[in-house]
Amino acid sequence: MSIIRITLADDHPIVLAGIKSLLEGVTGIEVIGEATTGPSALDMIQRLLPDIAVIDISLPGLSGLDLAKQAADLVPQVKLLALTVHEDRAYVQPVIRAGARGYLLKRSAADELIRAIRAIAEGGIYLDPAIAERALPASPDDSGSSGATATAELSQRETEVLRLISHGLSNKEIGGRLDISVKTVETHKARGIEKLGLRTRSDIVRYGMAHRWLENLD
Repeated sequence: MSIIRITLADDHPIVLAGIKSLLEGVTGIEVIGEATTGPSALDMIQRLLPDIAVIDISLPGLSGLDLAKQAADLVPQVKLLALTVHEDRAYVQPVIRAGARGYLLKRSAADELIRAIRAIAEGGIYLDPAIAERALPASPDDSGSSGATATAELSQRETEVLRLISHGLSNKEIGGRLDISVKTVETHKARGIEKLGLRTRSDIVRYGMAHRWLENLD
């Protein structure tokens, strides 16, 4: 089993120590770096290139949101997990749009953090159950039809492709999972989003949340 390499960024040393202690006892996860400010966290992520960077949103010097945006531009291969006290949609939506693969509340159970890390490492997106319903704004396209009706408009392959996209997988990863070419993935994606009136990956994630596609990645 490959090791999931993790960096941690939080401006509270006690919280940082607690998270590190929790993860150090988990098989298959290794904490390779820690930071207490936004700038030092960005530098650390660029230097160490972890599989997943766990970041607080409220960091001094550089906010977690700005950190997420810059990291997404500079090291897009690093997956970001926001771990925060903020539950408001005003915080959740911008972080997800900035490229974070997960959003977890600090009040969640310890095993929720481990579950989130494993899900993101496998290519998925993880949203804390407490905020998943309001993580993204409702789409006008969702309100006019039921999940059964909207999903029925798609072919089985279109549904599979869009579902995997909603979990954050790339076209290449989807092609590997479904044993089809990247070009075929793109064709099914284009047909699917045209049928549903979607445009961006955020739209697909929003649709996936509304139809419970994000609950499991088989």
